[in-house]
Amino acid sequence: MSQPTRQTRLAPADPRAIAEAAACLRAGGLVAMPTETVYGLAADATNDRAVVAIYAAKGRPAFNPLIAHVADAAAAAREGAFDDFARRLAEAFWPGPLTIVAPVAPSCRVSLLARAGLETLALRCPDHPVAQALIAAAGVPLAAPSANRSGRVSPTTAAHVAADLDGRIDWILDGGPARRGVESTIVACLGGRPRLLRPGALTRERIEAALDVALDDATPGGAPLAPGQLASHYAPRARLRLGAHEVAAGEAALDFAGALAHAGATARLDLSPAGVLEEAAAHLFAYLRALDDSGAARIAAAPIPERGLGVAINDRLRRAAAPRGEEA
Repeated sequence: MSQPTRQTRLAPADPRAIAEAAACLRAGGLVAMPTETVYGLAADATNDRAVVAIYAAKGRPAFNPLIAHVADAAAAAREGAFDDFARRLAEAFWPGPLTIVAPVAPSCRVSLLARAGLETLALRCPDHPVAQALIAAAGVPLAAPSANRSGRVSPTTAAHVAADLDGRIDWILDGGPARRGVESTIVACLGGRPRLLRPGALTRERIEAALDVALDDATPGGAPLAPGQLASHYAPRARLRLGAHEVAAGEAALDFAGALAHAGATARLDLSPAGVLEEAAAHLFAYLRALDDSGAARIAAAPIPERGLGVAINDRLRRAAAPRGEEA
């Protein structure tokens, strides 16, 4: 499915434009906002469809974990469970170019899609007045990868964003050139010593000095927890059978456009009865989890077209169906 054309509004980031852009975000729209690192493509991180729209606009068919941008450490603590290391990092470097990966808090509102199906999430409090004002006006965490087409250089001006995304997003707020021009540093605080997942605008040395402890490095080949690593997703306990055209006895059905002959299925969910890939992508992780929770030992998944967002959906389904570590 081709990316629908949107009327992109490019405007100086004055209070009126920020208020209108925030209303657009609350309605599920896409807004490019300046931060101190690079321009980010913001959407409501609690809205699955808005998160899917980020991937479609960027032309990147992969559900990598996205950073959720919040107003302050108190807002972050409602989304993530911060240990002592995370709290010390937030106190020392927020607002600023540091992203903290933490376990999901019980009160977390950030969608499974933005988290790539993980029970962890990446959080950042940006040090830019426009980003801060937009987050406050929107009233929700904002998922915001770099505001560029996939594979292109990260944008540091509003003009860079327009060159890549004009007609694909709703708003570009022009806040002048980004101060940092390099993405945030990402540190995981998940018990034990913190791990450096991605180097960035905040140096390792400053972080280690603030914590008085050496950072561990990311485990090669480990599960990706944040942008800058390989994509991952929630893998169900149930075994997944791909490309199915009918459901065997005792299987649950993950359907698409009603393609599965599902008589006898223990449970059934259709990712998109109308065959809309964007809708299927928005439902993917939640439906896999629901079918897994049904108690079925196997899930039969209907074929998904290998085009557009279908490429990402199939990638996630193939990863879910891959042998577990003990079977590989």
